[in-house]
Amino acid sequence: MKKFIPAATFCALFVIGCGGADKPAEESAVDTATETIVEEAVVEETAPGAEAAHDLVSGKAVYEANCQSCHGAGIMGAPKTGDNAAWSARIEQGMETLISKSIVGYTGEKFMMPAKGGNPDLSDAEVGDAVAYMVSESSAE
Repeated sequence: MKKFIPAATFCALFVIGCGGADKPAEESAVDTATETIVEEAVVEETAPGAEAAHDLVSGKAVYEANCQSCHGAGIMGAPKTGDNAAWSARIEQGMETLISKSIVGYTGEKFMMPAKGGNPDLSDAEVGDAVAYMVSESSAE
């Protein structure tokens, strides 16, 4: 029963609030070709300030339309945007890792990140811009 509640919550959020609900979903969420493209398209900057290579204005718009529903409230264990303590270990992994996990999805012990935030219509660049925006808002500077 405990595993059913998070799964049901995720399904409800996916349908209602993770963006792209009014757009048709692709037939397959992640296939081998997509993973190969993602690996090639991931931004290679990992140094501090690497988010400067991204369009933060576009990232904010993508964040507000697709990411804020989870990252604004910490739903499904998502680190809240602006919470340096929640983001610091993630930021240390580097932008390449953060963007890659955001594009292909990631499941941890107490949290999960659906691929492209549940919106398959987002481009890899849009996801990278949104991640860079969240990092810029969550860095201790």
